Amino acid sequence: MPRTVTVGLDGSPESHAAADWAAREAKLRGLPLRLVNVWELAPEPIAQALLPGPETHQQWSERILREAADGLRAADPDVDVLVEQVTGRLPEVLIDAAKDAELLVLGSRGLSGVGGFVVGSVGLAVVAHAERPVVLVRAAEDTSGTDSAVQPSRPVVLGLDTRSPDDTLIGFAFEAAVLRGASLRVVHGWNEPPYIAYGMPLDLELNAQLGVEEAAAVSEVLRPWRQKFPTVDVIEDSLSGKAAHHLVDASAAASLVVIGRRIRRSPVGSHIGPVTHAVLHHAAAPVAVVPHD
Repeated sequence: MPRTVTVGLDGSPESHAAADWAAREAKLRGLPLRLVNVWELAPEPIAQALLPGPETHQQWSERILREAADGLRAADPDVDVLVEQVTGRLPEVLIDAAKDAELLVLGSRGLSGVGGFVVGSVGLAVVAHAERPVVLVRAAEDTSGTDSAVQPSRPVVLGLDTRSPDDTLIGFAFEAAVLRGASLRVVHGWNEPPYIAYGMPLDLELNAQLGVEEAAAVSEVLRPWRQKFPTVDVIEDSLSGKAAHHLVDASAAASLVVIGRRIRRSPVGSHIGPVTHAVLHHAAAPVAVVPHD
C-alpha cells in the first residue's frame, strides 16, 4: 500500500488551509491525499449545542469530509483524494494516522498582526509523538492564490546542528528542495564564547576564528549531500547567536522550514526541544518537523 500525504480535517479555516497545502504537496510527490476527520464522542446535548443547524455531529463531520474532498478534486482532478472518518481521541488518532503517511499535515492558527503560529496542545502532542514528519501550516487569508509549496523562487530552509547531524533530517530537506525546484538554505546557529555573559570585552580575533571553524563544520556535513544532489543550489549560513532566532528570520522568505525532533521513548516530557518549539510558534512559513534518532 503506497504511503499518503495525510491531513487532519476538522472544518476550521486552519485545517482547510492545511488540506490545500497537502493537496499540492501530494501532487509534487505523486502520492494520494488522505483526509482524516476525527469524531470525538461527546454527550449528544453537548455535541448538538456546538452545531449551528439541526444536523447531528456525525452528519456534520461527514459533510465536512465530503465537501472538502469534492473541492480538492475539482481544483485538481489529478490528485487522488481519499477520505476517512475515525472515532477516538484526537491526538491519538492523528498520531496513529501518521504511521502510514509519508507526512502528516496539520493546520495552525496564525497570530494576529504578526508572523507565526498558535500551536495548540493537540498539535504539540502530535508533533512530539508522531513517528513520521509532521508539517504545520498556518491558516492564510487567501489560500486560493500561489502557494508557498510550489514557488521555486522561495528556498527550503533547513536547521542544522553540526554536533549531531542526522541523515533523515538532511535528506528530507534536500528532497523537498528538489521537488520544488528550489534552493536549500542551511541555517546553523553557534554560541558565542561564554565569557561574553560576564561582560568581558569581545575578542574579535577569537570570534572570527570560531566563525571560520563553525562554517567549515557546516560545509563538511553538507559535502556528501551536495554530491548526492548536485542540482540543488545550497546556501550555507553559519551565524552566531540562537539558532531559533535565525530560523524564524529565514522563514519569512521560505517555502518550507525543516527542523528535527530527537525521538525520546520516555512517556513524560514534551519530546520537542526548545529550538523546535520556538520555531513552531514563530515561523512565518510552513514548518516540517522530522523525527530522528
